[in-house]
Amino acid sequence: MARKSWHLDRRSFLRGMGVVCSLPYLEAMEPATRLLRTPVPPPRRALFVYFPNGCSLPEENDVQNRQWRWFPEGEGRDFRFTKVLEPLEPFREDIAIYGGLSHPKSRELLGHLAGDTWLTSGDLRGGLYQNLISVDQVAAQELKKHTRFPSFVFSSDGGVGYKSRVSTLSFDGQGRPLPSEHRQRAIFERSFAPGGGATTEERRKSIHEGKKVVDLMREEAKSLELRLGVNDRRKLEELMSSISELEDQIRRNEAWLDTPLPEFDASHVAFDAAAAADPAGYLRAMYDLMVLGLQLDLTRVMTYMLAREDAMGVGENWPRLAVGVERGHHTISHDTHEGHWDQWGPYDRWYAQNFSHLLKRLAETHDEHGPLLDSTMVLYGSACTTTHNARNYPTLLAGGRAMGVRLGHHTRFSRTALLESQNDALSGAQVQDVRRRIGEDDLPFANLLLSMLHALGVEAESFADSEGPLEGFFA
Repeated sequence: MARKSWHLDRRSFLRGMGVVCSLPYLEAMEPATRLLRTPVPPPRRALFVYFPNGCSLPEENDVQNRQWRWFPEGEGRDFRFTKVLEPLEPFREDIAIYGGLSHPKSRELLGHLAGDTWLTSGDLRGGLYQNLISVDQVAAQELKKHTRFPSFVFSSDGGVGYKSRVSTLSFDGQGRPLPSEHRQRAIFERSFAPGGGATTEERRKSIHEGKKVVDLMREEAKSLELRLGVNDRRKLEELMSSISELEDQIRRNEAWLDTPLPEFDASHVAFDAAAAADPAGYLRAMYDLMVLGLQLDLTRVMTYMLAREDAMGVGENWPRLAVGVERGHHTISHDTHEGHWDQWGPYDRWYAQNFSHLLKRLAETHDEHGPLLDSTMVLYGSACTTTHNARNYPTLLAGGRAMGVRLGHHTRFSRTALLESQNDALSGAQVQDVRRRIGEDDLPFANLLLSMLHALGVEAESFADSEGPLEGFFA
């Protein structure tokens, strides 16, 4: 078939001054006749976003404070957000919230080991560090054939940390931690430089002269626009606008590097100045980087650890900057003073407000199949309820509608309830006996992770200590 002069390859780029940016899908990439086009299946993607130290969870009968419970009130489709997750109300039909899930091998561990096992279900009860491969890396092994990078591994602190104070969520096939990246400029340049390598000297010179990445590509974009239709020109402008907004935020974050923080005791913490001074700007820029990576199909698997457990890392000081609370995040999670929930709850709400930015960007950004949110599962949660209670993980799954995920509900799982639903003939005493023999009421969190692998197209009979797919996961 003869190619029209304005036909573009599906892998097309904008180039300028050492910068390379792969284009999103455009109508001009279609063959001259769609009848000859081999249908391209929708991509399947997964993001994993983790917050540390558990969540605000006063007792359900605490009338004064139950508005600050992380979990919604009610179950099924008629659930009601409390103040904590209220910022996610615009996305309630794109969200599933699960209670009653945890890792069996982690339930008796201190909560500070939570980040180590969230995506692995590894057994860290002994003296040796014997972790397992994380679910994102299992998915990356299958999906990397489609993209430039197997996965992106992000955190707000960078590196790997150490046992019980990790700064990464990703672990390789031998259970070894994979270093995370937190320097937004480095992430940005790695994604846009030729071959994903270091920026060229010409690029460096342009940056020092104050030119923006989007300006370096503008001339070629203008010549390309002349050959594109109205819809393609709009998509191209959306891409350029996204890149421009992202670089503006990164520059603002970098500007804070010269602004000293007020004095406080942080001798044990190596703070990153930009993330420490403007946490909301930093988080949203990281979320924007993630969306841009999906938009350009650089990778289909990402993890992002918002902060480290305990009082380690940059996130410990965020409550003061975010909601005006002088106590650190870890301290809040331990306090029992009056007004405790009025501090922890608003901070969890602040996390949710920034998370809603990610969902909004995914919903507004389209590829050839529709909104990215429909083809992207976003797992958001923690591996403990409170700092030292590794049960009933706060768990939210957003997106994935195109992969058949059932959304728009709040479901509380319990092994006892499952037994009762499967065999109504069981007496109360029999149920309690089974429950005692099982030892815990929660279901394995790995059941959810296994279901996510299935939604991604990964053929797996099991993952870690899963007992099977999560009931009701698919529509």
